[in-house]
Amino acid sequence: MDNLFFNYKNENIPEKGCLLVSEPHLPDYNFERSVILLCEHSDEGSFGFVLNKMAEMSLSGIMSNAKGLDFPVGVGGPVERNTLHFLHRNNKDLEMSTPITDTIFWGGDYEQVTDRLRFGDAAEEDFLFFVGYSGWSSGQLEEEIANNSWIVFPKATEQLVFNTRKNILWKEVLNKMGGRFSVYANYPSDPRLN
Repeated sequence: MDNLFFNYKNENIPEKGCLLVSEPHLPDYNFERSVILLCEHSDEGSFGFVLNKMAEMSLSGIMSNAKGLDFPVGVGGPVERNTLHFLHRNNKDLEMSTPITDTIFWGGDYEQVTDRLRFGDAAEEDFLFFVGYSGWSSGQLEEEIANNSWIVFPKATEQLVFNTRKNILWKEVLNKMGGRFSVYANYPSDPRLN
């Protein structure tokens, strides 16, 4: 097969608010067929959260003040899995939150969040919780993109980030990119089993 087919590069550059889509056969289990929301990107490094890998725990199982909040928790990445993070929408007035896009925010006051959720002042579907995160040192992400590990989707949308069908998110983003990327979306995980 033509080697150009497996050239995942596109003209999009990594920046805060973009999505990183792993190439179809990335050999790292932490990032296999993953979609990452990039929350920060600078000369000093980058970080974000894997959107489509779920942990086998709930929010109430890891936060003592979240009793009754049995919300799913994702694995944001392999770095510092003993930390809890969250993304949200429709709550931009949340204290200490950082805008990622015009409508997607990272972090905030945990007590304020749990109170809003417990008392019905916020909706579960407007929050994503993660243990750990994905991080890159200065220049590392650019090198991985140059080595075809990541495909850059230029702008995250609420519909993609807060998609409840995490098991098909990787395919959905590639299909939205169109062209040869749509072909990658249907490429088997293990071509030997095709």
